[in-house]
Amino acid sequence: MSKDKLTKLEKDKIFNGELIPQADALYNFAYSLVFEEARAQDLVQEAYLKAYRFIHSFEPGSNAKAWLFQILKNAFINEYRKKSRQPQKVDFEDFKDKNQLEKQSISIDIEQDVYTHMIGDEITSALNSLPVDFRVAIILSDIEGFTYEEIAKITDIPIGTVRSRLFRARNLMKEQLREYAKEKGFKELR
Repeated sequence: MSKDKLTKLEKDKIFNGELIPQADALYNFAYSLVFEEARAQDLVQEAYLKAYRFIHSFEPGSNAKAWLFQILKNAFINEYRKKSRQPQKVDFEDFKDKNQLEKQSISIDIEQDVYTHMIGDEITSALNSLPVDFRVAIILSDIEGFTYEEIAKITDIPIGTVRSRLFRARNLMKEQLREYAKEKGFKELR
């Protein structure tokens, strides 16, 4: 049987055996892009729907994780482009009582401030503050363990650009974490 004409049973076997086990890594990658649980879940769902739809183009035994990350990254870019073309929508009902809105905003800011200080995760904060292209490079390389070649394929950029982004991202992280490292007793390398 040709690869374009996989049976439902064959598709399900590939999907459940090779793609579904990557769900946690895929969600973590999505969350690192959008910082919202619901949007991350939506991106993962969209990636899996597209993966199933185009499962005939997946080569069983190849790097399923890299294939899914590329689909998710493309879904993220498509969502970003779509939103950037639309005018911002505002629901009048949300802004009826200005005082209530201001009180709510102050409350949220205080909660986020307390939450941030409670966790004190300087490394996560430094990573999250990076521009998205640098953050993606660090996540794919240093957290997910992809090779430069795999990252180039996932992000659709040349390997030299991958290396450059990683170098710049790591330097930005180093600068942001310099004081934190000193507080923890690490000595600066020269």
